[in-house]
Amino acid sequence: MPGTRPPVLLDASFQADPHASYAALRSTNAPLRALAPDGAPIWLVTSYHDVRTSAADPRLSVNKDHARTVGRHGDSMPPELNAHLLNTDPPAHTRLRHLVNRAFTKRRTEQLRQSVQAATDHLLDQLAARGGHADIVADLAMPLSLTVISNLLGIPDNDRPDFRSWTDTLLSPAPDAAVQSRKAMREMHRFLTELIDHKRDVPGDDLLSALINEHTHQDVPRLSSAELVAMAFLLLFGGYHNTAGLISTTMLALLSHPTHLAALRNGKLTMDRVTEEALRWNSPAMLAVRRFATRDMQIGDAAIRKGERVWLARASANRDPDRFAAPETFDPGRDTRGHLAFGHGPHHCPGASLARLENQIAVTSLICRFPQLSLAGPVSTLRWTTSLRNRSLHELPVTI
Repeated sequence: MPGTRPPVLLDASFQADPHASYAALRSTNAPLRALAPDGAPIWLVTSYHDVRTSAADPRLSVNKDHARTVGRHGDSMPPELNAHLLNTDPPAHTRLRHLVNRAFTKRRTEQLRQSVQAATDHLLDQLAARGGHADIVADLAMPLSLTVISNLLGIPDNDRPDFRSWTDTLLSPAPDAAVQSRKAMREMHRFLTELIDHKRDVPGDDLLSALINEHTHQDVPRLSSAELVAMAFLLLFGGYHNTAGLISTTMLALLSHPTHLAALRNGKLTMDRVTEEALRWNSPAMLAVRRFATRDMQIGDAAIRKGERVWLARASANRDPDRFAAPETFDPGRDTRGHLAFGHGPHHCPGASLARLENQIAVTSLICRFPQLSLAGPVSTLRWTTSLRNRSLHELPVTI
């Protein structure tokens, strides 16, 4: 029985090679008891079938009011940042999602293509002028994703604080990470509150201004101040770090698989296929938002009690051999339909289309601009974030 074995420790050794760790756990084919780094007891769901089914199960709530246990440091999220999509269930979630979806339609995202291309070209011009070596993470992926999400939210060029420092703190595996995360999130809260207050007085042609002034149906009120700040925080964090991770890991996949890179360059392989396989192969967001059982329930062979927390491992599901053959292999020719990199069900990522657009433009432009682009060192020397929640490169040195 899954409950009779000692809890899995999601410690530094687990995080050092998460794909191998998840592969070992999937052999049980059932949710397992585990301990989060902060000591909180959880159920870890690893199989594709159980992750996908649970993601749409209304008995699993994202509202932390249902939690029965907490970790050593309590909740790291300040209360003032709680009122966003990943902490609410229907009907509150339905209302918030309706407003955000109107900002992330495919048509509206496609209208951003020209500005994303311009930002990409500017960064590549800088690489070309410098020549020699470059770091895809620091020189392209991070600044591009920051530029795009900042422009979308209407954050002025000269008023963009060190978001990378903040997000690195939020993803840190350090023992005092929860304490440092609270400090970083309060700083982000202060910045976003001042930004939104300014846009109330001086609105612009941006998403935040649109959300502030959004007129909805009579029975669906506009976003409150707390909801606006929390929504901006969620969009900024997700739209910045996860998209940058996607760009850099897609480039790593292509540069370490020259046959696929050649096929992409000569038109035998499409960028859409590359993007979807990169998402499956190395999902930037490794875990779905934590959930809490609102009643006693079963997931596979595991008996989940009311109030227990459940973690859905997207990265594990995307490498489940029962769903994807030879899952550890990067193969853009495979059928990737149904991958869970952007989630499933009501909490599917609203910014998925924008992330795909940025990745398509950044990668295509980079390989076309620099046809001799190559890795500057062996893949084995690359450093990855040691975080349960995010799988991204610290740097990707290349010769251009």
